[in-house]
Amino acid sequence: MSDKEYGVFLPIGNGGWMISETAPHPEATYAYNRRVAVDAEAIGLDFIMSMAKWKGFGGTTDHWGQTLESMTMMSALAEATSRVKIWATMHANIHHPAIAAKMYTTLQDVSGGRAGMNIVNGSYAAEFQQMGLWDEALSHADRYRMTEEWTEAVNRLWTEDSVTMKSDFFTLEDCESRPHPASRPTIISAGRSDRGREFQAKYADGAFLSADSLDQMRDFSRSVHDRAAELGRQCKTYSMLTVVLDETDAAAEAKAKAYSAGLDKQALIGMRTSWGIPADVARAWADGATGAEAFQTPYVTGSPDTVHAHIRQIVDTAELDGLMLIFPDYHADMIPFGETVLPRLRADG
Repeated sequence: MSDKEYGVFLPIGNGGWMISETAPHPEATYAYNRRVAVDAEAIGLDFIMSMAKWKGFGGTTDHWGQTLESMTMMSALAEATSRVKIWATMHANIHHPAIAAKMYTTLQDVSGGRAGMNIVNGSYAAEFQQMGLWDEALSHADRYRMTEEWTEAVNRLWTEDSVTMKSDFFTLEDCESRPHPASRPTIISAGRSDRGREFQAKYADGAFLSADSLDQMRDFSRSVHDRAAELGRQCKTYSMLTVVLDETDAAAEAKAKAYSAGLDKQALIGMRTSWGIPADVARAWADGATGAEAFQTPYVTGSPDTVHAHIRQIVDTAELDGLMLIFPDYHADMIPFGETVLPRLRADG
């Protein structure tokens, strides 16, 4: 049996992961996400994960203009499930470490030890500028220094009765956070920069990676694995993949073509400007964008045979420990994937 892990990225924002007028449009509701979570457990996936998003990208689709809050939803989904790992997202740049430590201790208790903390430090400046919480003076390196100190504080609060810690970014003074979690929640982190992979190797149990090619993904995965091993740790590596599945390759490709035809270029501009890219540069890029940009992640189209072969190629070539999957229509697409593709992946040596 394969020891690879497969999970699902929940559609916590309206539109899911397709920036398109002609793609399915998942609702940002608990009812929609609860059904996805229950189906994920039923078909045998290993984890469910949700992002944290505070402002959308506009456009004709109002992409991610409506979102749920990650921790609240995942705590409820912990009650709705019994086996899948529950991975919620926490922004280190807006949540004090003492608050985060207590929240995840609670989620670990609610879930019976299935909680995971996906630590992010903010990349969409516009999300935090609207709250007055974006520090433009912080460099990329500064944000990772903040995140390292934040993570160290959380880990200490999970294990020590009292913590005193003075940082450039927060202060703990004889700070208590009890009870401690019965077992430490899993720590997850996404990033592809050298600094990000250094953080993953040092602190995370799971690293989500992106790359421009499978060879580069393999190099990134090896980098995280090797650095963690040098520290006497283990950090698994994952990537994301959108699956467009149908009975035949032609039918799946037709679906993807139809989804691509409705690319919301205004939302693409909103996404780039949210990163801090000048509006004229973002507009010029979006004007030349192809329909493939409707998919925010790498994607595969095809029959069960094709999808299975493609996933195996990705995981094996890039030396990954698993994948987080995205579906254009979670309600319609996940069950067929669980019936026709996932069993083959589990049976792989």
